[in-house]
Amino acid sequence: MSLPLAGIRVLDLSNVIAGPLASYQLALMGAEVIKIEVPGIGDLSRKMGTDLSAGRKQMGTSYLAFNSNKKSLSLNLKSERGKDVFRRLVLDADVVLENFRPGAMDRLGLSAAALRTLNPRLIYCAVSGFGQTGPLAQRASYDQIIQGYCGLMSLTGDADTAPMKAGLVVCDTTAAITAAFAIAASLVRRNATGEGETIDVSMLDSSVGSITAWTVSNYLNAGNVPKPIGNHSQTSAPSGTFRTGDGPINIVNNEQKQFSATCDALGLPELKTDPRFAERDDRMKNQRVLQEILEAHLATDTAATWEAKLIAHGVPAGPVYTVPQIAEHTQLRERGQLQTVHVPALDRDVQVVGAGYKLGGKAVPITAPPPSLGEHTDAVLAAAGFSAAEIDGLRADGVV
Repeated sequence: MSLPLAGIRVLDLSNVIAGPLASYQLALMGAEVIKIEVPGIGDLSRKMGTDLSAGRKQMGTSYLAFNSNKKSLSLNLKSERGKDVFRRLVLDADVVLENFRPGAMDRLGLSAAALRTLNPRLIYCAVSGFGQTGPLAQRASYDQIIQGYCGLMSLTGDADTAPMKAGLVVCDTTAAITAAFAIAASLVRRNATGEGETIDVSMLDSSVGSITAWTVSNYLNAGNVPKPIGNHSQTSAPSGTFRTGDGPINIVNNEQKQFSATCDALGLPELKTDPRFAERDDRMKNQRVLQEILEAHLATDTAATWEAKLIAHGVPAGPVYTVPQIAEHTQLRERGQLQTVHVPALDRDVQVVGAGYKLGGKAVPITAPPPSLGEHTDAVLAAAGFSAAEIDGLRADGVV
């Protein structure tokens, strides 16, 4: 399969999630991603995850998530020789990606401006919590900090439990996908104009620009101050999670016809003409009452039974799965979203999550396992023109 980013070389200096997930997306698209890691330490996620034995081998289960199809080069950028090696690699690179605190690369003498004097076509992408500018730029940041800033936590949970963090690292993930998109778009423009680019990705900006954009728009343009309402929609009803006779079910009604179909599917046609629920605004005003009526009826049967009836009537509905349940679901297996690779450092196969899309009707292949720390150091340096003697000297001096 010919992949869209084949021939693109990415020098990835990032750690943990926001950067590595971005470069993983590029690697799955065919780019050659070279992880540049601190000798003996590497990506911080190498020691993270719930399998302690894997972490001790610097192949933690968190690291395994986003680092397949990459190469690993160990390099000490705090040494002058290490910086020189990096500059030499930049000459043939298309992208540099980093997620250090703003100013760190400048202090190393490896800023975007400095590197583009060596390679004017370079795409330089920096991912940080608050961006490279603004009053918060120098703040240290993690996913939970941004969840608190962007409004997400204030709306997660209900009146009794909010604020509550989301169960996953959604702000890191959003920044990563934003960065990958911005890099890919900049590469398209560069191919047309020959111009490089500096990309400044803020976790806060990307979260407000996507996760909370609807609620921010409703506040800015309609004066609406959203309140936490648990597992139910801020804009439509009945839309949310409802209790049934044996567990929860998700039901979504975004259109009037879906509400009518829900009433028919549940055997409650009288609700269609009830003035409390006749139109969207009526249902939103009486959301809690409607929920109580529906749940009293849903309690008479199982979630699976109601799901089948709702789907048959064209109503979007589905179960509330646990992670083990969705990880074992045939939908992911049959689409190739979960793939198996052998990791020599662990002496076993591991399962990794793929691209989330197909190209030409085929799943994007995982062709190489997450690399061991420094696994490709010699090969990458040799390809850049370093002799075997030079590489030996760099290793002896602790540069690689």
